[in-house]
Amino acid sequence: MAHVIVQEAEELLDKEFPVLDHGFVRLVDYLGGDARIVQSARVSYGPGTKSVRDDTKLINYLMKHGHTSPFEQVVLTFHVKMPIFVARQWARHRTARTNEISGRYSVLSNEMYTPGRLPIQSTDNKQGSSDESVSPEESEMLMEGIRRQHDMQYELYQRMLDKGVSREIARTILPLALYTEMYWQIDLHNLFNFLRQRLDNHAQYEIRQYAETISKIVKAVAPIAWEAFEEHVLYARTLSRSELEAPQPE
Repeated sequence: MAHVIVQEAEELLDKEFPVLDHGFVRLVDYLGGDARIVQSARVSYGPGTKSVRDDTKLINYLMKHGHTSPFEQVVLTFHVKMPIFVARQWARHRTARTNEISGRYSVLSNEMYTPGRLPIQSTDNKQGSSDESVSPEESEMLMEGIRRQHDMQYELYQRMLDKGVSREIARTILPLALYTEMYWQIDLHNLFNFLRQRLDNHAQYEIRQYAETISKIVKAVAPIAWEAFEEHVLYARTLSRSELEAPQPE
């Protein structure tokens, strides 16, 4: 197979895309693109023997019918900076390779996430927020408390380090709002699974912001595959057996 270079992706390499108040997403490297998907699906064909139109049809066929292995031939590596609570949601997607900054070896920076709004707990979704927020007066008071608490925790962390307490113990008093960084490498098929879940309206707002930024990068690396993903997965709907068997209104 020929080495695949995607000019749109080349222009994004090492470019920092800001997310939330202190976070970012950066494309470190990529392996393959749309051409790699069709090359791996048509191992008996030489390069240039099929048109872009043929490639588009093939990629859509693969996506629609769940032929995943050609998409696994494309690999993306990201450098991501996010709050720890977002990283813990992120880690649930286990089909990737990660390397995260370690508070045992490094002194952690005083960067903590402060939400732009304070949504109220949803009454019909036990793990999510509603569209409503606390009142502006309550929000201002609570936000000030959040910032004060963050400052107190980091100050204690610094005092512990100054007194010679080990980094691995001192870090335990830091909050989930603290920012962490990691390298995250994942193939395109499993990246699409990540985006399918994290672009959903039910996903937490903060991780959804990262998913939206990553989706723009994926679209640059493999635009035909991205369009097929939107068509057959992201905006598609499936029906259960009972739904298919339900009587139709006359």
